[in-house]
Amino acid sequence: MTDLGLIWAQLKMRPLRTLLSVLLLALGVATLVFLLLVQSQLSRALARDAQGVDVVVGAKGSPLQLILSAVYHIDVPTGNVPLTTVEQLRSNRLVASAIPISMGDNHQGFRIIGTEIALIEQYDGRLETGRLFQDKLEVVAGAEAARSAQLRVGSTFYGTHGLAAGGFAHEDAQYRVVGVLAPTGTVLDRLLLTDLASVWYTHEGEAADDAERKVLEAEREVTAVLVRYAAPMAAAILPRQINAEPRLQAAVPANEVARLFALMGAAIDTLRAFAGLLLASALLALFVALMNALDERRYDIAVLRLLGASPARVALWMLLEAWLLAAAAVLLGVLIASAAVAVVAHWLAQARSFAISPLDWPPEVGAVMVLALAVATLAAAVPAWRAGRMNLHTTLAQG
Repeated sequence: MTDLGLIWAQLKMRPLRTLLSVLLLALGVATLVFLLLVQSQLSRALARDAQGVDVVVGAKGSPLQLILSAVYHIDVPTGNVPLTTVEQLRSNRLVASAIPISMGDNHQGFRIIGTEIALIEQYDGRLETGRLFQDKLEVVAGAEAARSAQLRVGSTFYGTHGLAAGGFAHEDAQYRVVGVLAPTGTVLDRLLLTDLASVWYTHEGEAADDAERKVLEAEREVTAVLVRYAAPMAAAILPRQINAEPRLQAAVPANEVARLFALMGAAIDTLRAFAGLLLASALLALFVALMNALDERRYDIAVLRLLGASPARVALWMLLEAWLLAAAAVLLGVLIASAAVAVVAHWLAQARSFAISPLDWPPEVGAVMVLALAVATLAAAVPAWRAGRMNLHTTLAQG
C-alpha cells in the first residue's frame, strides 16, 4: 500500500473527526476567498467607472449620493441643475470637458440616460451593431442592458418613469434602438443612452407654440455634469468655486469612494476577524485530531518501524495527512466562496448594479491557499515530531 493509500484508509476510519477538521478550515478559507473576490472586483469596478471624471457637479445634497447616482448609477440623484451650468463650466479655463447627463426614466430597471456621444467615448465604447444616436428618441444600448432586456437594433420601447421598474410608462414617447455597444466592463454596459433632447421631450411633450417652447427651453435642467480638469491646479480651485454657488455642489469621486470604503471597512474587518477565528479553530481542531490519531496508531506505527519504516517516513505520514486535509479544505472552501459570490452577483444583476464573477480570481487567492497549507503544517508539526521520535520498545511493551 502506498503512503497516500495508507493515510486515506486511516482517515476513513474516523469520518466525523475528519469532516470537522476539513469543514472548519474550509469555512475560514471560504470567508477569506469571498472577501478577496468581492473586494477586488468592486474596487476595480469603482475605479473603471470613475475614469476620466475628476469632479461631478450636481444639486446640493449628499456628495456620496451624487457620485453614486451620476457616476455609478446605483442611487437616486440629489436633484437637477440649470442647463446653463454646462456652458458655464465649459467656458471655465480650468475645465477640459464637461459632459451633461439627465435621468429620470428606465426600461426594465436599466436607466435611460440623456447625454452626449462624449460619454461613450470617455469609456472607450465601441459599437457592436448599428450606429450612434443622432436624432430624438434614438437609443444606443449598453451590452448588458441589451442582453437582459432583449434589445437589438430596431427594437422599440417606452420609458418607465422613475429609476426602478414599476413606474408608469411614457406612452407618448417611443424610443427606438439604433445601436448596441460592445461590452466595456464599465457602467456603460448597463445604460440606455440617448440625447438630452429625448429626455426633455419625454417629460415636456410638444410645445403648443413658440412662446411655450421658449419657456420650456429656459427652464431646462440636467441631473449632473461630469467634469475633467484642464490642469492639476483645478483640483484646488474649481470645487470651491462650484460649492460657492447656491444651487450647486462639487463631489470628487476619489474622495467619496474613499469614504465609501471607510464605511464598509468595519464590516470587512469583522469578516476578516471571523475568518481568522475560524482558521485558529481549524488549527486547534486539526492539532487535536492528529494527536488523537497518533495515540490510536502508536502500536501500528511501532510495528511499521520494525518492518523498516524510517522515523522521517513516519513523520512524513503525519504531515501528508494534514496536507491532504488542507487540500480538501481548500477545494471545499473555494467552492463555497464561489457559490456565495455567484449568489451576490445574481443579486447585483437583479438590482442593475455592479457586475462581479465567481471566476475572476485575484492573485491574493493563492496566498489564502498557502495560508491553509501553513495552518495544516503547523498543526501537524508536533504530532509528526512525536511520531518520528517514538520509543519502539516502550510502545510495543504497552501494546
